[in-house]
Amino acid sequence: MIKKAIFPVGGLGTRFLPATKAMPKEMLPVVDKPLIQYAVEEAAAAGVEEFIFVTGRNKTAIEDHFDHSYELEATLQAKGKSDALKLVKAMIHGPGAVQYVRQQQPAGLGHAVWCARHLIGNDPVAVLLADDLILGESCVREMAEAYDGGNMVAVMDVPFDQTDAYGIVTPGDDDGRIVNVRGLVEKPKPAEAPSTIAVVGRYIIAPDVFATLDSHERGAGGEIQLTDALAKQIGKAPFKGLRFSGERFDCGSKLGFLQANIAFGLENGELETDLRNWMVGRLS
Repeated sequence: MIKKAIFPVGGLGTRFLPATKAMPKEMLPVVDKPLIQYAVEEAAAAGVEEFIFVTGRNKTAIEDHFDHSYELEATLQAKGKSDALKLVKAMIHGPGAVQYVRQQQPAGLGHAVWCARHLIGNDPVAVLLADDLILGESCVREMAEAYDGGNMVAVMDVPFDQTDAYGIVTPGDDDGRIVNVRGLVEKPKPAEAPSTIAVVGRYIIAPDVFATLDSHERGAGGEIQLTDALAKQIGKAPFKGLRFSGERFDCGSKLGFLQANIAFGLENGELETDLRNWMVGRLS
């Protein structure tokens, strides 16, 4: 079972300026929860017990979100708002279960993951990107249940002309759900892409990946890419991709963020009817 998870949350969120000038992009709400809470809940549903956030400056709102707010809790209790109080307390994990590491420089996803190396030990660890919001079953739980060693990524099929926005897999055996990864390239041009099987922001990585990241080799965009480190493990350890059952929303883009709010709103029993009626009227 996967007991630890890394959440890289040090990015600047420039695509959402000015909203993210003072607020972490991971705190942007989808309906009534910030993106990072969805990711943490997904990991917890998979049995994760230790939550490691790789942060940067101006990210203290994330730390505050997963800590007690005694004034708020006391006010809710005094006013008899038990349901709201229960919601606030439900996101609090036990002492020591949540840890924070500073990335200090925006050097890429691989660098962010490497910054957490001293907290991992010799066990495999999950990595979740809050920008990739998944509606449905816990993707990390599906991965953990299928995991049998080595490295694993969540994958989905994307349109041919979008391969330059993803890490793309060179597939081996593929049964429609599990694909053996024979190669991995970061953001290839469509004409050079080995397939249309794209990596989504969910990973289970073996400890050996951290040794590969120690070289700080730069890849696409001049950044230290996690996909490059994973690619170097091919042939040394099993490497598989899992097509997950849920629906993924790219909340790093404005369109994807709006789509996520609508989709999650339609799944909310208190909002579905009014939201659907408003949409019909708005689009007519």
